[in-house]
Amino acid sequence: MKMNKKPIIVIIVSLLIIGTLGVVFTTDFNNSDIIDENKEPEDKDPNPLGNITSFNDAVNQFCFDFFKKLADDENNSPNIFYSPYSVFTALAMTYEGARNNTAVEMGNVLHIKQDNESFHEYMQSLYNHLNYNDEYNISTANALWPDVGFTMLDKYVNIIKTYYGGNASEVEYANPEEAARVINEWVENQTNNLIKDLVPPDAIDPILTKLILTNAIYFKGTWQIQFDKENTTDREFTLSSGENVEVETMNLIDMDNKFNYTETDDLQILELPYDGGDISMMILLPKDGVSLSDVTSSLDREEYISWVDEMYETKADIYLPKFKFETSYGLNEYLMDLGMIDAFNYDADFSGIDGTKMLFISKVLHKAFVEVNEEGTEAAAATAVIINYKAINPNEPPERITFDCDHPFLFTIHHKETGTILFMGSVDNPSQ
Repeated sequence: MKMNKKPIIVIIVSLLIIGTLGVVFTTDFNNSDIIDENKEPEDKDPNPLGNITSFNDAVNQFCFDFFKKLADDENNSPNIFYSPYSVFTALAMTYEGARNNTAVEMGNVLHIKQDNESFHEYMQSLYNHLNYNDEYNISTANALWPDVGFTMLDKYVNIIKTYYGGNASEVEYANPEEAARVINEWVENQTNNLIKDLVPPDAIDPILTKLILTNAIYFKGTWQIQFDKENTTDREFTLSSGENVEVETMNLIDMDNKFNYTETDDLQILELPYDGGDISMMILLPKDGVSLSDVTSSLDREEYISWVDEMYETKADIYLPKFKFETSYGLNEYLMDLGMIDAFNYDADFSGIDGTKMLFISKVLHKAFVEVNEEGTEAAAATAVIINYKAINPNEPPERITFDCDHPFLFTIHHKETGTILFMGSVDNPSQ
């Protein structure tokens, strides 16, 4: 990876799930089996390891595509954080009802194919795995919020319930304040009260809003090797602007523990595992002279996977700043820039939801939270899609390396079973 060297140093943040249980991805991505709308859900193991395919590639590709849009927007804070899994899942549920060119555009952005039984099984397996496990504290939830009197097709409702675990609950959009309260209360409950006010009342049209789709995800992980609070000290951190600030910085130094590590000409890459072993944080630390924009512009799914595959164990002296921040985004323009155009205008065709061509996406809203401290990491995110009627191979490993996060750095947290990205973001100033 060759990048232009700049004096500014970079930071990105990303939360991923990557597989470790030996799942074999064998099913054809283009399988186009049609779902029988009358088919009853089968009784299945709540945490299967069976027919999961490499659809994690689709989620991860969407992750990097979308992150670049967020990073390129000068109106956003330098500290970026979001959940690609949450956005992808909310849009995938919406895509289930898209038809004609609307479906083509959404499929291209999401990198998936409609009516694909294999994809449905992947989403169902991932949903079950995240919600039914005893190894770590992670969960996700989906829901449909139709307006009172708004009728959806049985086939659509059955798909969302069967493969996404999403139930439908009526709300009355004629009263936007009460409807927003009900939906936001559900989001808070699903995110340990970390995501509040996802849907503001003024985002709801009391006449035209007919359906809101929501996804929420929550994660809390404890480091396998915790940082000692007594060792946390104030250290200088160099911002992308070149300014230095004092930040609380944790450290693990002079230890015999080994960590997965690799490096390129431009990056040091370190993995910090959480208890349970299936989820870890990946930190991508730019070397001197490499800027955040350099890394962001060239970062892609294939390269990231290659870095993970090239890691080896080594001892390391680690310095990592504590940080906590919240983000909030309106996603319409980013999705349109990626090519999802029709869904937001009167050319939209979501007849797979209600049998008419009267629906279009009014807004896609997203909020996220992350805190990294000595004990571990807590993260949450939620996405709402508001649908209205139309108006109508490394060198010899060194014995010890120094890994000093005293400037903007990249990090990912991944679950080692599916390879699906859950969160992604950037930290430019951990003291903000």
